[in-house]
Amino acid sequence: MPHRHILIVEDDRKTIELIRLYLEREGFRVSIAQDGRTALELARQRLPDLMILDLMLPRLSGLELCRTLQSDGLQVPIIMLTAKSTEDEILHGLYLGADDYMTKPFSPRELVARVHTVLRRTADNGAGGRQVMRFGELVIDPFRHEVTWCGKPLPLTPKEFKLLETMSREPGRAFTRLELVQQVFGYDYEGLERTVDAHIMNLRKKIEPDPSRLRFIQTIYGVGYRFNGESDRG
Repeated sequence: MPHRHILIVEDDRKTIELIRLYLEREGFRVSIAQDGRTALELARQRLPDLMILDLMLPRLSGLELCRTLQSDGLQVPIIMLTAKSTEDEILHGLYLGADDYMTKPFSPRELVARVHTVLRRTADNGAGGRQVMRFGELVIDPFRHEVTWCGKPLPLTPKEFKLLETMSREPGRAFTRLELVQQVFGYDYEGLERTVDAHIMNLRKKIEPDPSRLRFIQTIYGVGYRFNGESDRG
């Protein structure tokens, strides 16, 4: 995918130069931010096609940056870099909208492969030729990559949109967490099927009119989740 714009947000110069070298070899255009606030300013000026984000940053942490981007409605694919491999930290980042993660030390070749995968998946999500799905007041438009409630756009992250789109195409079907991980992330996350739970929790907050009485996304205990609704496709 030549000429796509990648923003590297990292405070270690050696790591920056290593990532930059491999990305530029693949034809990507690269920008650099060495702290969270600079990254936020750059993203507000012009949103990159993808962000490679270290979680341990000066001025504004990676998780705080994810949270601010989300609250600003700035949707950008994110691959997190973390020296800490604790599941809670990774889940927190994915919950805040990150698409993927790698723990340090990492293979730069694998990182570039994941960049290609995330960008390809993002492009597929916005591909044309897909029908609008209507579930009462909830409308899912894959072509526009947009979800609305009573005509008002909902600020879903790319992962939340993909989860909703995947389940809503087969209302009533019980999806296992592993199936959702494979379909939404594109490959297996060993031992991290709980990432789906984090995204589902956030998605419910945005699409369920009454969180105490779940209407659309139901938990199937011991299995996973299913989308409940009859679609009027248009």
